[in-house]
Amino acid sequence: MGSFTVVIPARLASSRLERKALADLGGKPMVIRVAERSAQSAANRIIVATDAQEIESVCKAANLEVMMTREDHPSGTDRLAEVALQLGLNDEAIVVNVQGDEPLIPVDLINQVANTLQSKPHCAMATAAVAIHDQSEITNPNAVKVVLSKNNEALYFSRSTIPFDRNHSSPIYYRHLGIYAYRTGFLKAFSNLAISPLEQAESLEQLRALWHGYAIAVHITPESPPPGVDTQADLDRARQFF
Repeated sequence: MGSFTVVIPARLASSRLERKALADLGGKPMVIRVAERSAQSAANRIIVATDAQEIESVCKAANLEVMMTREDHPSGTDRLAEVALQLGLNDEAIVVNVQGDEPLIPVDLINQVANTLQSKPHCAMATAAVAIHDQSEITNPNAVKVVLSKNNEALYFSRSTIPFDRNHSSPIYYRHLGIYAYRTGFLKAFSNLAISPLEQAESLEQLRALWHGYAIAVHITPESPPPGVDTQADLDRARQFF
């Protein structure tokens, strides 16, 4: 496996769970737990990207590499692009975005997403998906579905039920998992791409890449990873683990 960098975007402002990046998980803030989990992967560098001095201080106290970024980024991808520019990474360097609210992310998933992108030089991005076995998830707009080509590259992402099973052929449905690997050259270009109508309609920023013609490789993971922390109930579950 080639080298890659993990960047963890961590903001203090969170609409559903106040200050969740610093929420205590067994005596350590969540952002530190995410960084520790990421450090178990094959990444050669782990960087927390934040716009909050409080998060910067916590990371420095834990001897973690941390980078201050602008407050006005419209998405986590734009924040990663700023980090890639500041680091001066070459265009082929691979950056994996591990969300700052995923303290239980499987280490192997981080490696596999990086490896998937490394194995597909024509792709700008890689992400992950898992087969859905629960009918209620297939119809749930909060569970984003992805349709794949025969080469496991994304054709489309949607909150709708896709594909639509008109002929009752029982297709396999895949739920998109929010972990991404990017080539640095694409990250630098992404910020300058026009927001697409598809992205606005579905509120899914990966559709910007597809709309502009970039290929997205998808790693199919055999089992669903533990959920990230979005709500108080999620936080209580994570605390039980730690």
